[in-house]
Amino acid sequence: MYLDVEKAPPSPSLHSKNQLELDTSSATGSDTPLEKSPPQPRYQKWIASLKSVETGGIERISLEDRQPVTSSTTLHMFLMWFSMVLATNNIIVGSLGTYVMGLSFRDAAICAMLGNLVGLCTAGYMSTWGPRSGNRTLIVSRYFMGYWPSKICCLLNILTNIGYCMLNCTVGGQILSKVSGETISVMVGIVIVALTSWVMAMFGMRVFAIYERFAWVPQIMVLCIMLGSAGPHFDFNINIESSPEHLSAKRVTFFSLCVSVGLSWAPLAADYYVYYPPHVKRWKTFLTTVTGGGLAMGFTLLLGNGLGTMLASTPAYVKEYGNNPGGLLMMAYDALGGFGKFCAVINVLALVANNTPGAYSMGMNFQMLGGVFQKVSQPIFTTLTTVAYTACAMGGRNSLYEIFNSLLPLIGYWVIIWFMIVIEEDIIFRRIKGYDWTAWNSPCELPIGIAAGIAFLIGWAGAIIGMDQSYYSGILAQATGGSDLGIWMGAAFTVVSFPPLRALELWFVKR
Repeated sequence: MYLDVEKAPPSPSLHSKNQLELDTSSATGSDTPLEKSPPQPRYQKWIASLKSVETGGIERISLEDRQPVTSSTTLHMFLMWFSMVLATNNIIVGSLGTYVMGLSFRDAAICAMLGNLVGLCTAGYMSTWGPRSGNRTLIVSRYFMGYWPSKICCLLNILTNIGYCMLNCTVGGQILSKVSGETISVMVGIVIVALTSWVMAMFGMRVFAIYERFAWVPQIMVLCIMLGSAGPHFDFNINIESSPEHLSAKRVTFFSLCVSVGLSWAPLAADYYVYYPPHVKRWKTFLTTVTGGGLAMGFTLLLGNGLGTMLASTPAYVKEYGNNPGGLLMMAYDALGGFGKFCAVINVLALVANNTPGAYSMGMNFQMLGGVFQKVSQPIFTTLTTVAYTACAMGGRNSLYEIFNSLLPLIGYWVIIWFMIVIEEDIIFRRIKGYDWTAWNSPCELPIGIAAGIAFLIGWAGAIIGMDQSYYSGILAQATGGSDLGIWMGAAFTVVSFPPLRALELWFVKR
C-alpha cells in the first residue's frame, strides 16, 4: 500500500530526520537524500538575493514549511478566492450572453449562475489536493495522467493562462485609454497592466495571499458603485425574437461558456493551498473555494448580463462608447464623471489581482516539463510569459469579444477531459491503493499514462463532434441547431473510455 500523508496524524515524527530526507529526496524520486547540489548559476544567485522574490521551484512543500492552521485560516482561504475571482473579465463574459448572443436577462442570468456553480465545483475538488499532497495541481496530475501525458496538460495550461492574461491586459489597456481621454494608447495601457501583474507574480504565493486578503475591499466597492450607476438602465424586458431551436442552442452555448470560466481555475486550484498542512479538512477546503469563488463570479457575471442589455437595447451606447469591453465599463460609470474614472482605475487593479495567479502558475508549469526547464528559476519563466501575453494582447486588442467567445470553450474542452480522468482514477483505481506523495518526480513509480493518453485523445474526438465555433461546427452541433456541446461530449467520451483502458493498463503494466 502506498503512503498517504493525509492519513498520518500530526506528530513530532513527521518532522524527524527521516521525514526530512524523504521530502528532500522527492526532487529526484529516490528514497535517499540528495547529494550536495551543484553551484548555482550567477543569475540564479542574483534572483535569490532579491528581497521577497519567490525563487522556489516545483518541489513538494515539506511538512515543516507548511503554515499552521489558525481560527482565521478558513476566512483567509475564502477571501483569497473571493478577491481572485472578483474580476472585471467576468463582467465581459456576462455581457456576451445578452449583448453578443441576444439572450434575455433572465435566460442569461440562469445560465450564468448554474454554469458558475458547475465550473467552480471542479476547482473546489482540485483545491483539496494542495494540503493533502503539498504538490501543485499539475504535479498531482502525474498520479492520474502519468508522468509523460501530464506534461501535455502543462503545455495546455500555459496556453490557457497566456490567453487569460492577454484578455485581462487588453481590457485593462482599453479602460486606461478611455479614462485618460485616449491620451494613453491602448498599447501603453496593456504594458502598464502587464508590468504590474509581473511585479506581483514575482513575489510568489506567500505575499500574494496576503495581498488578496485585502484586495477585495476596493473591488467590491467600485462594483457596487457600478451597479448603482448603471443598474437603473438595465433592460430586464429585452427579448430578441428567435426560433425555439435557436434559442435553446444559445442557452446551451452560454451555459457551457460560463462553465468554462469556472473550469479554467481547476488546473491551478491546488497551487494556492500547498502551504497548508494535510490535516485541513477536505470538505472545508472544497466549500471555501466554491463559496468564495462562486459569490464573486456570480456577482460579476450578473453585472455583465445587465450591462449587456444596455448595449443590446440602445444602439446609441454602442455608437458613443464603442464595441469593446473597455467602452462597456466606461458606459457604466459615465454618469459619475471624474469619480467614475477613478472607479474604472480600481477595476484595472482587479484585473491585476486576477492576472497574477495565472502568471505565477505558468512559471511552475514550465518547470513541470522537466529536463532543462526544471533547472531554470521560476521568475525567469514568469518574465518570459509576461512578455508573451503582452505581445498577444497588443495583437488582439481590436477583436476582444471574438477572442473571448472562441478561447473560453477551448479551455473548457481540455480541462473537462482531464478532470474526468482525475475523478475516475481517484475513485475507481486509487481510493484503496493510496498515494506516495514523495514519488512525484519518479516516472518509474507513477502510472505509465498510456490509458490516460488514449482516453484524452478520445475525449477530444467527442469535443470536436459537439463543438460549435466560428471556425468549425461539429456534426452533433449542427444537428442540434448550433448548440456548443463540446464540453459535455468530451466528458462523456472520456468517462466511457478511460476505465476499461486503465484496467487493461494495470493488467499488463501493473502501475
